[in-house]
Amino acid sequence: MTALGVPRSIRPRRRHGARPVSPDGPPRTAAGRSPRVVVLTARVGAGHDRPAYELAARLRARGAVAVVHDYLDALPRFGQVIIGDGYGVVVNNMPRFFDWLFRALERRGLVRAIILTFLMFSERTVRRWIRDADVVVSTFPLSCQTLGRMRAAGQIAVPVVSYLTDPAPHRMWLHPGVDVHLSVTSACADAADEAYGVAVRPAGPLVDPRFSRAHTDADRADTRQDLGLSDDETAVLISAGSLGLGDVPALVDAALTNRAAHVLVLCGRNADLRAQLDARERVTALGWRDDVPALMAAADVLLHNAGGLSVTEALVANLPAVTYHPIPGHGRANATVLAEAGLAPWPTSPDGLATVLDGIARTSPLSPWPATPEADVAAIVLELAAQEREAAPAA
Repeated sequence: MTALGVPRSIRPRRRHGARPVSPDGPPRTAAGRSPRVVVLTARVGAGHDRPAYELAARLRARGAVAVVHDYLDALPRFGQVIIGDGYGVVVNNMPRFFDWLFRALERRGLVRAIILTFLMFSERTVRRWIRDADVVVSTFPLSCQTLGRMRAAGQIAVPVVSYLTDPAPHRMWLHPGVDVHLSVTSACADAADEAYGVAVRPAGPLVDPRFSRAHTDADRADTRQDLGLSDDETAVLISAGSLGLGDVPALVDAALTNRAAHVLVLCGRNADLRAQLDARERVTALGWRDDVPALMAAADVLLHNAGGLSVTEALVANLPAVTYHPIPGHGRANATVLAEAGLAPWPTSPDGLATVLDGIARTSPLSPWPATPEADVAAIVLELAAQEREAAPAA
């Protein structure tokens, strides 16, 4: 038995004789129509939304029908406000409470029971969203819990997939009713097996393809010139998510300890943070940007405090990533997994960070995910859809 109370053998289910799906496109289903995939995400920052929409785009490119829904829309209005709008407020203003909540949700107890009971209010809407689906995918931990419960109760007849967007696993990402758990990196999969005894399959990143495209030296020079960077400066790109979470000024102060550093801060939609940092020397405060791939190509290192999507994008872009002063809860958990896997060092003092920045160089680390295209998330989801449709006539 595992920490989730189910056998360790919960692994991707593969029926005898099922054929893998070609990366060039899915087979038609038994009913002669294209596979239909429903993806549930949540507007909590951008770390869940972007992978969901990237997955939908990849599925559509292979001939599937993909629909994305915001899980928060299935909850009562007050729940939408607490979870969606309250996330950033709690992280920035009540970090100790957020850390306590993160830990409490790991344990069986009153807090977790209350949250899971509240999530049941979403099930009627979720059932309507997925009624014609061949596969359902979650990129958000709370929707994973809802889908897993419904699948275990027989309310969902098709495979359910949980795609962990964080480097560190958490109990809320995992449910015994979920058919397949996928992760971005092998480090996350290993941590899930060690901590929970649950098989998680590393399936690689779901990020904009522009991050993996080669940028020429001329492209890099043009972007650095536009940003006012000189050739001898170390461009430190700070990402604090779309909400500008955490003590970002502390990250800036620590980075500036390195005398060669020029700090580029992605403030997201946090206008107050941008105004606070914009007047500082050797600091360029940026608002919401659509050219992050170009910024990563121009930067020398990513400095982050959460470890989510930005780190994945940096790994794809071959930009070294460093953790500093991570936010509570999942930020610290992600920092631990990334550091132990050798994917992102975690210095704990300004002097330690300055030393890391002195030795930083663009390198090609060991691949943190499978290199074969047939093993990516879209292919795995389409294989599940094909297996389900092949088995349907015999059901």
